[in-house]
Amino acid sequence: MFILGGFTKMMKKRDYRPKIHFSPEKGWMNDPNGMVYVDGVYHFFYQKYPYDTSWGPMHWGHATSRDLIHWEHQPIALYPDELGFIFSGSAVYDTQNSSEYGTNENPPIIAIYTSHHKDGLEQQSIAYSNDKGRHFEKSYLNPVIKNPGISDFRDPKAFWNPVRRCWSLVLAAQDRVFFYASQDMKNWEKTGEFGPEGNHVKGVWECPDLFEIDGQQIMTCCPQGVDQKGYDYQNVYQCGYFPVEFDLKNKSYSFGKFQEFDKGFDIYATQTFADEAGRRILIGWMGIPDADYDNDATVAYDWIHALTMPRELEWKDGKILQHPLKEMKDLRKNAFTCELEAFTKWAPADCCFELRLDVEEAKNLELKLREDVTISWKDGLFTLSMGESGRGRKQRFAKVEELSNITIFSDTSAIEIFINNGETVLTTRVYSEHLEQKVELVSREVKGSVHGYELGSFEVEYKK
Repeated sequence: MFILGGFTKMMKKRDYRPKIHFSPEKGWMNDPNGMVYVDGVYHFFYQKYPYDTSWGPMHWGHATSRDLIHWEHQPIALYPDELGFIFSGSAVYDTQNSSEYGTNENPPIIAIYTSHHKDGLEQQSIAYSNDKGRHFEKSYLNPVIKNPGISDFRDPKAFWNPVRRCWSLVLAAQDRVFFYASQDMKNWEKTGEFGPEGNHVKGVWECPDLFEIDGQQIMTCCPQGVDQKGYDYQNVYQCGYFPVEFDLKNKSYSFGKFQEFDKGFDIYATQTFADEAGRRILIGWMGIPDADYDNDATVAYDWIHALTMPRELEWKDGKILQHPLKEMKDLRKNAFTCELEAFTKWAPADCCFELRLDVEEAKNLELKLREDVTISWKDGLFTLSMGESGRGRKQRFAKVEELSNITIFSDTSAIEIFINNGETVLTTRVYSEHLEQKVELVSREVKGSVHGYELGSFEVEYKK
């Protein structure tokens, strides 16, 4: 009766399985935990509890892809052990075999993760794979970074530092981040820390990440204590980034203003990686801890939660722009285009579609995406509004002074909206009851063009 990415034939209701967003084959998922590229294959790891649709003792799930669009689920990569649950972390491909857990001819994949003991003790451990990620062995040296006597000590993100010629690592340490360095992934030295003193962002800085893009150093994190200010910081927990300036001569650094990645309801625990072409790609969990809305519509089908589409990042004019991957174009079919002045309704065969509005002139704009989901723009304010299909989600707002374009990706139970070439993004889960969806332009005070595409499914394959 169940068709992957499709619908139940008997009930005439959605099973909500996304077609263009990654979701677990079974059970619970949350944070992405690393992506590495090895011999033409992307390996993706994520937080997973395979035995229930509620949060439980965390494992690392594993999936592979050759194009970041079509995925194949793999067996569990890491299971809980005597040190605790397998919390979030990252993975690297140790091409020089600096860890000596592989060989020069067969370098290992190294996973570094937080071991979370039932008593709350959090420490950092590693595991390695010598068969391209199919199996992992945990190091007998674990934990490789012991807890310094604090709570909330987790989420290590490791990366090769070409300046210092060593492995570097950043992790969450209560209301700040700690920096570490290592030559072999086994022995780590703390090299510094940074906290809220210079940037006014409080709370636990979960899931930190540090990278360079277009010549600018960036640190991302998810601080759990930022108070709402107008249309900024509307979620219970935030997800965003700091521009960072490093003074290598004086061994000092400073952080710029914290900026949100997304103005929508559902993004958290972002992580990035650089692919073989040098693109900086971001992916996040389509969820928020402790939110007052739910995702229980999928529980009847024995799974819950999903991830955002992978997004390519660009640094421009002092901010990060987010772009859908060009590979998404391979899913397009049944294209249409017309002038916005002539556009009234579009009824794609399914709710899985891409829609782009190029705006030449607008006084206001209102677009109905689904039966109770609308977007609008007027007087410099963009609004996403949802009814019952939001499952507690109502409205999110974003200041958009000028409107030049909007790109919308609509999936079975997810919507991602990219405004002005990714300057502003809104992400949300949505659980519409009915199969038929019609896009309707409500406002007529707009000029430009519209381009629509139905999208095919990436059809995740499942290992038996």
